[in-house]
Amino acid sequence: MPKPTADWERLDQGYYRKVQLYTSVFDQDLDLENHHVVGAPYSGAVAIYRKEENLHLYRGIQSAKPTIDLYSCAGKLLRRINWDKGSIKGLGWSEDEKLLVVTEDGTVRVYYGLQGDFIPFSLGHGAEEHGVKSCRFYSSGFVALLGNNHLVTVSRYDEPRPKILATPPSEPVISWNIISPAYSLSRSVEVLLAIGETIHVVDATESEDRMLQNGPFKHLGVSPNGKYIAMYTDDGKVWVVTSDFQNKLSEYDSNTAMSPKDLQWCGNDAVVLSWEDEVHLVGPNGSAIKYFYDDFVHLISDVDGVRLLTSDVCEFLQKVPNASQEVFRLTSDTVPSKLLDAAEHLEKKSPKADDIIQQIRSNLDEAVDICMRAAGHEYSIHWQKALLRAASFGKSVLDLYNSDDYVDMCETLRVLNGVRFYAIGIPLSYEQYRRLTPEKLVERLTNRHEYLLALKISQYLRLPTDSIYVHWASQKVRASSEDEESICRIIVKRLEDKNGVSFEKIARAAYDEGRARLATELLNYEPRAGKQVPLLLSMKEDTIALDKAIESGDTDLIFYVLLHLKKKLPLASFFRIINPRPVASALVESSALHNDTELLKDLYYQDDRRIEGANLLVSEALAQPTVVAQIDKLKLSSKLLSDSKNQQFQVKAINETQQLLRTQDALEKELDGSSFIGKSVNETVLSLVKNGHSKRAAKVMSDFKVPEKTQWWLRLRGLVQARYWTELEEMSKTKKSPIGWEPFFNALLAAGNTRLAGTFIPKCTSLSVGERIDMWVKCGMIKQAGEEALKAKDMAALESLRAKATGTGATEIERLINQLKQGRR
Repeated sequence: MPKPTADWERLDQGYYRKVQLYTSVFDQDLDLENHHVVGAPYSGAVAIYRKEENLHLYRGIQSAKPTIDLYSCAGKLLRRINWDKGSIKGLGWSEDEKLLVVTEDGTVRVYYGLQGDFIPFSLGHGAEEHGVKSCRFYSSGFVALLGNNHLVTVSRYDEPRPKILATPPSEPVISWNIISPAYSLSRSVEVLLAIGETIHVVDATESEDRMLQNGPFKHLGVSPNGKYIAMYTDDGKVWVVTSDFQNKLSEYDSNTAMSPKDLQWCGNDAVVLSWEDEVHLVGPNGSAIKYFYDDFVHLISDVDGVRLLTSDVCEFLQKVPNASQEVFRLTSDTVPSKLLDAAEHLEKKSPKADDIIQQIRSNLDEAVDICMRAAGHEYSIHWQKALLRAASFGKSVLDLYNSDDYVDMCETLRVLNGVRFYAIGIPLSYEQYRRLTPEKLVERLTNRHEYLLALKISQYLRLPTDSIYVHWASQKVRASSEDEESICRIIVKRLEDKNGVSFEKIARAAYDEGRARLATELLNYEPRAGKQVPLLLSMKEDTIALDKAIESGDTDLIFYVLLHLKKKLPLASFFRIINPRPVASALVESSALHNDTELLKDLYYQDDRRIEGANLLVSEALAQPTVVAQIDKLKLSSKLLSDSKNQQFQVKAINETQQLLRTQDALEKELDGSSFIGKSVNETVLSLVKNGHSKRAAKVMSDFKVPEKTQWWLRLRGLVQARYWTELEEMSKTKKSPIGWEPFFNALLAAGNTRLAGTFIPKCTSLSVGERIDMWVKCGMIKQAGEEALKAKDMAALESLRAKATGTGATEIERLINQLKQGRR
């Protein structure tokens, strides 16, 4: 096995290597020279689209139809997208392997999942009028250059909101590029425009001329970390400057009059120029390495290198990682290289292995780490194993060493070797894998329908697998020609014991394919009602959605369905759906009671619930600002109940209420300044009595047939409150009171008129002597109390009064006691 250094080449202070990834990549009939070739980051898919400006031979019907072909890096066709939507001016990839296609009229399509499914949007801002000239893409967005030199940026593909940048000069743009927001000082995208002999930097607020004088610049390239700018001048030179254009770092003369086809960065340390079949790798100090090919070569830049793609070969050009240099560099006498030698001697069972270990024992832990990292950067399985054996040998000698990193590296290499296999065609480097993450790698495999490998990697790395099963089932629904029952049975049988699988997503895929019945069947296996209901509503399965929401017991979900149905259906149809469902009907009623009384009226009318409907009208009547409006509402309420024989009492009460309102309205007009509206009959009468309108009060009581006892009570309270003592005295002259005379005594005593209260005591004949004596005492009339006791010949009462009496009262009581004693003799 040749040493890894066999394909290394020195460039300034570092080494670069060109690793052959795949051979016989494309069909020889596919002339890459006449195609745009754009690769996704992290060794992702490659999009190929025929150049519209180049003439090409007619090769039959297939070639006559424009297509965007998606390949793996190994040349496996992943998807062919038919294209007939206009001239393509921008073709690029997002970080998560979404394909972006921008047409001349500013229409953008975002293709996701390496499928034909896409989300469209428009750039606006004059793109349709002036046309798109070209685009530059970064991880999560892109910038479009319009025909009038205006720049439109989109920063997110999930929520595209095109924004126009500051207005640049109107002169022709020779070349241009962008600095990603992640690396610009302003944290927004910055655009570099080569105009005339200088470069203008455009952001959201301003366009600034960098005052250069060595243009025009045919190519501009920005390093992956955004710190350096490479510029190809009109006289064949490459300048590398800092991104603020303050420092010139290097200059390289290509010694050719022909401008290169492309300029890309190889990591952050070197620039790659490509002509048709020639590639120059330019180092920091202006030195270069040249590579020659037998075919047209395309450059696909990545985070840590450049993919070189021809019809025959796919190679990866990168700077040799430091760990690999430590181990394999020529004339290297480092500790890691000695550990590798010791491992080789150990395999040969040579005692020299122990001698070497003893020499490097003090730095053995460092050597193990470096050998382990170097293994991760190797593409050759032979050298991966050799380095891991060396690391394993070294850590076995150490007394204390945490093996977690070693185990992780072994797992990582097993995964990397699996996806690098030509049938998969994802030649990730170790650095790319770290940035991409295992979860995103599994997602890419799933999008390529490599379900078995995705499952094995997920299980191996202890990652969730539910998304893989969902994707498989969704594709089964889309692609299978079997009947719907068979498809449902196959999917359920395969996924029934899998935790976390969302049948809602599978059902949505079925519905999108026009298989509504299959979607409904699949939703029965979705345990979460919150996932079932929205899809059922979009499928117009309204009653099923409502039943599922009611079964869940989630009132918010039920309200969500009810609101959807109310907006969508005629009112009669809406009521027909909810009436057989008490929970739904009760929720509608409780909600409408506070928010929509008109809906509540319709609900009561639909259900022939006359009492509830009448009550609602009465409640509305109470809230009306005028008497006329109140009476109108009450009339409606009465009419609603009038046809029912069982509701005559309620009808009578409502009619009397109308009569009372008319009476009160008339009283307010007659008695200016008085307020009667809203009062009951008793309150109205009481108010009239208090204000001296006894005749009007009598008429009201007569009109509303107020009972006699109630009339007396109202007159008593009104007269006492108004202090109309004369009228009360007149009432005392009446022979009989329907309510008795004790209430008069109590009311007058409470009002403080003890004199008048005393006049009612003799009329309380139904009370006992003792009770009347107490009443006289409460009025402060001790003498009369004594006389009451004398009449009853109650000596005990007189003795009790003597104890309470003072002054003349005591003398009088003493006289009465003596009188009673003499009478007994």
